[in-house]
Amino acid sequence: MTTNWPASARVQSTFSASTLPADWKSRFLQGLTQRELETVIRASAPRRYAKNSVVTNQGDPADYFFLLTKGRGRHFSITEGGRKTILLWVAPGDVFGGLALLPQPSSYLLSTETVKDSSVVVWQRSEIRNLVARYPVLQGNALSIASDYLAWYHASHMALISHTARQRLARVLTGLAQGIGRKVPGGIELDIANEELANAANVTPFTASRLLSEWHRNGAVSKSRGSVVLRDPNRLFLHEV
Repeated sequence: MTTNWPASARVQSTFSASTLPADWKSRFLQGLTQRELETVIRASAPRRYAKNSVVTNQGDPADYFFLLTKGRGRHFSITEGGRKTILLWVAPGDVFGGLALLPQPSSYLLSTETVKDSSVVVWQRSEIRNLVARYPVLQGNALSIASDYLAWYHASHMALISHTARQRLARVLTGLAQGIGRKVPGGIELDIANEELANAANVTPFTASRLLSEWHRNGAVSKSRGSVVLRDPNRLFLHEV
């Protein structure tokens, strides 16, 4: 399911920062005073998306800027051959649709979808650009986040050309555990399927399934349909004899 708003529709809301969870944090909003934060949030509007909703479409005009407040999302791209490639994951506090911040009208480079029932706050491009100009700390935060994305893609490219399939998949698992995992008895659980892991590590589904089976046998992970529990990260790098 895709939700879009007409470009002419103005986002208005009485949404307040005080309605956000007390322990909720966002890098994009760091450095704002409470009064400034209230101003920024009041310029947004809350939206809810069901699981598996497409929030932004690759190639569509970047007319909106989003901040995830609840749930989970991920960026993906569709190759010329029609293959869906999973890229970065989106956790509460993360922003997406960053091309809406640019001076010139742009299009979304990637698509973004929810993997759980999720909530966001959304700003129209004109609103968020006015806020960034009014509060320069937001621009600094956005540049810092963009720098992290560049570092992530650099690391991914280097891993692709220098690491084995085992190393790539192991690093994807440990990285996701730190980013989107949740603690459960005996380890850290990830809601992710074999095919998604294979895409993220740039290996075949067969290779991902084979390695996960090996890791299940040596106690590194336990696997069930649609989820993986990472039990002992050190065992991911052990070769089966």
